[in-house]
Amino acid sequence: MAIFKYTATDLSGKTVRGKESAEDKAALIQKLKDKGLFCTSFTEEAEKAKDAKCKFKTKDLAFLSRQVSTMLTSGITLVKALSILVSQQEDKKKRAILMEIYDDVQRGKSFSEALAGQGNAFPNLFTSMVAAGESSGNLDLIMQRLSSHYDKENKTNNKIKSAMSYPIILGVIMVVIIVALFAFVMPSFAGMFTDPSKIPAFTQFLLNVSDSMIHYPYIYVGVIIGLVLLIRYLKKIPSVKFWWDRTKCRIPKAGKLICTVYTSRFAHTMSNLFSSGMQMVECLQKSEQVLGNSYISHEFESVIENVKQGESLSTAIARVGVFDGVFTSVIFVGEESGTLDDILEKTADYYDEEADTAINRLTAMLQPLMILVMGVLVCAILLAVYPAMYEAIGNMA
Repeated sequence: MAIFKYTATDLSGKTVRGKESAEDKAALIQKLKDKGLFCTSFTEEAEKAKDAKCKFKTKDLAFLSRQVSTMLTSGITLVKALSILVSQQEDKKKRAILMEIYDDVQRGKSFSEALAGQGNAFPNLFTSMVAAGESSGNLDLIMQRLSSHYDKENKTNNKIKSAMSYPIILGVIMVVIIVALFAFVMPSFAGMFTDPSKIPAFTQFLLNVSDSMIHYPYIYVGVIIGLVLLIRYLKKIPSVKFWWDRTKCRIPKAGKLICTVYTSRFAHTMSNLFSSGMQMVECLQKSEQVLGNSYISHEFESVIENVKQGESLSTAIARVGVFDGVFTSVIFVGEESGTLDDILEKTADYYDEEADTAINRLTAMLQPLMILVMGVLVCAILLAVYPAMYEAIGNMA
């Protein structure tokens, strides 16, 4: 949504100057016309980004959408609904944001404009669908769909976190065991060698690591912190993020499962946007933004461009090769039958189950891999201490 600086005349012929937010110049002219103003000139200004006090998470968005939908369906006005939301909100920062939205709507701004005025506190998808609901007069229905969308997205995120909890715990245990072996077990075997010059090279290397870990632990702590900061920095570099996102989609077996999760997310978003009355190109642009994968987003640029030129959605998506053939075939059937919105909704439900299965399978693949790594490290330590044990037993004999 852009900000326009305009000059207009009212019904009495008086010149009026001001600023107004609108999707494009046609929307600006219509807004001014609704206010009894005739636009004579305008210039578009770059909208200043506003730093949000906080961001509304998927759980917050699902709750907010459900509350607004319920109150609007019950006949409560939007202003009253927002007032109730402000009074119910316990978080101070979020209450301040809702209060500003309430004040903006009371002053005559639309709900979508008030949301957009809060910077990145609300995702672009949320604001766009609210705008579509206001223009179509079905804001209650759109809020209900948003509630369902973010509720499912929140459940998916929780499932991913829950599925990853076991590998994380296993990883922590693995680190604790390795540190304990190096800090307490390895030093006890060092004295078993009667002749230090005969200590095998691999054993000597691990003994040196053990000694440095005991006497200079801050070096290892510094290295770990440095690696974490380095990874966080690299993730912000577009080329590195693109490479990693592409690699994730191309990992044997796991890549296909990861793409299934992206397919579910795309199908849900497209279903909600298309059923709300948005144009196909705008639906694709906003759906691409919520995927969270720079590689797929880059590939979708060609999809959007081909659809703009008149190509069917199913053909354009099939060329990308990110989603499986079943998904593109279902879209083709929806286009041919004229029931694309219904088909997308049913497909989204189907891929919800597929995404759950994919998450569970990814976790199942990760667990044995971590156990294997732990086993290799423990075996390496045993191989290092075996010569000391052998020599000690020989001396006893």
